[in-house]
Amino acid sequence: MMKAVGSAESQAERDIEAAMLDARALFGEGARYAPVSGGISNSNWRVQSACTSRDWFVKIPGNGTEMFIDRVAAMDASRKAAAAGLGPKIYEDLAHQGVEINDFIPDRRPSTHADFGNPANRAAAIAAYRQMHALPALGLTKTVFDMIDEHHVQMAELGAPVPRHAEWIALNTKMARDAMQASGLDLVPSFNDPMPGNFMIGADGSIMLIDYEYASMNDRCYDLGIWFGEMFYTPEVEAELIEEYFGRVTPEIVARVTVHKALADVKWAAWSMVQLKVSALDFDFYKYGVWKLMRFQQITSDPAWKEQLRRL
Repeated sequence: MMKAVGSAESQAERDIEAAMLDARALFGEGARYAPVSGGISNSNWRVQSACTSRDWFVKIPGNGTEMFIDRVAAMDASRKAAAAGLGPKIYEDLAHQGVEINDFIPDRRPSTHADFGNPANRAAAIAAYRQMHALPALGLTKTVFDMIDEHHVQMAELGAPVPRHAEWIALNTKMARDAMQASGLDLVPSFNDPMPGNFMIGADGSIMLIDYEYASMNDRCYDLGIWFGEMFYTPEVEAELIEEYFGRVTPEIVARVTVHKALADVKWAAWSMVQLKVSALDFDFYKYGVWKLMRFQQITSDPAWKEQLRRL
């Protein structure tokens, strides 16, 4: 249900109303708003003009997100993706406040895990990743190792919970870091955040990407590894997608993607513990982080783990 400015009942609604007033030149008088569900970092809104059929998507930064999101870099990535037709048009009226405004895209819908059980949708996602990786270079370079280091410093500063198997995690993360850095990183503009809702599917089956706040120059295999992990793909489907992206499947590429999949779990587990301490959103960050580490331990406990590191 759309609400009018002046009817706010919560702090989140007061925040979006303040943003709408600040950007009244864009939205016009009498614009209304409603929440958009799905995010676990920020509060998201649909704003509708009173005099036209025009709608916008507005993202209000969540509490504490400035600790790990560079809003200037996010705008840079959003701008370049929009110029390439990969992402929706972006408006910079409130960019100085860190508030992101995009065109609302009603002719597309957010994907689900079930959508990517369909081979055609998987191929469309790979096409979107190829387009992302071909964008002009982004202003921010932030590898998975940079992300992990950043979150571990934040965890210590906040007194966040430390995993029971912290030494095992640290040892295997260091092994992966040493092997990956020895082989060299293939840095490209990377999306870094494959939540299903960030893949917007059109009636023609094509995919646009939204939400570039974690985008950076990073290894292209991180993007594939984190997406494979998010979707719980079998080794057979992973091989299919590696071939779709690279045109071939080799033990070296499989190893690189698998190691990045494990590292992504370390990153997002640490992110979860930071969010546990700073976020005001109603989400079980502790459970999410523990689950990520369970999968990291599953990958790194496999006898194939050391062989994968050698193949990098």
